[in-house]
Amino acid sequence: MAVEGALSQTLSRGLRVLELLAGAERPLSVDDVAAGLGLHRSIAYRLLRTLEAHRLVDRDPAGRYRPGVGLAVLARSVLPDLRTAAEPVLEAVAADLGVTAFAVVARGEDCVTLASVEPRRPGASLAQRPGTVHPLQRGAPGLALLAARPAAAGGSRAAEVAAVRRRGWATSHDEVIPGLRAVAVPVPAHLEEPCALAVVYIDGTVLDEAHLAARLAAAAGELSAALGRGGGATGALG
Repeated sequence: MAVEGALSQTLSRGLRVLELLAGAERPLSVDDVAAGLGLHRSIAYRLLRTLEAHRLVDRDPAGRYRPGVGLAVLARSVLPDLRTAAEPVLEAVAADLGVTAFAVVARGEDCVTLASVEPRRPGASLAQRPGTVHPLQRGAPGLALLAARPAAAGGSRAAEVAAVRRRGWATSHDEVIPGLRAVAVPVPAHLEEPCALAVVYIDGTVLDEAHLAARLAAAAGELSAALGRGGGATGALG
């Protein structure tokens, strides 16, 4: 395509490095990044050092890389009103349910994590880093976002999206990351792109999905009210 030919390969590779680091559960070495993106080690090294110079990645004492503080500066300008309103709502959900709670938005055909809060209580929790991206067609958060779009949306999962609209919430397991489950609900707000709230937890954890969904639906109503958009809990949970 002509559009693809106009893209900067170097910039595209740098952005892919950031996406890889954002989705990793631990800092990555140069070799990890090279293998993860199918690049020569020298290319991965130059990309990482350039990103480090701009504070978009940080290097630990072992020489491994992780997302840098510069990303937080950039992130503050992304949907600041929604992020600010979502954070206290997510904190309450994470505290009540003891699982990681996060807000996602749709960007084209992608589901992007905007904000995330881990529970403060002791025990294993899962990190869902802001900026994490996966296709809308995969996972409960993506299905919830599709359900918030016009009725024609849904693509290959249209039947499931229609079921989410009727029930008011989506659930998934092993779709984005193996071994994890998620529950999500759309936020009833007239935003330019849909927003949803979700929780993620390890498969096998004894949790009632309907209870998680009801708490998320209440939180979605709170967030909608905080944004001044009106609306209450969605779907069958309303």
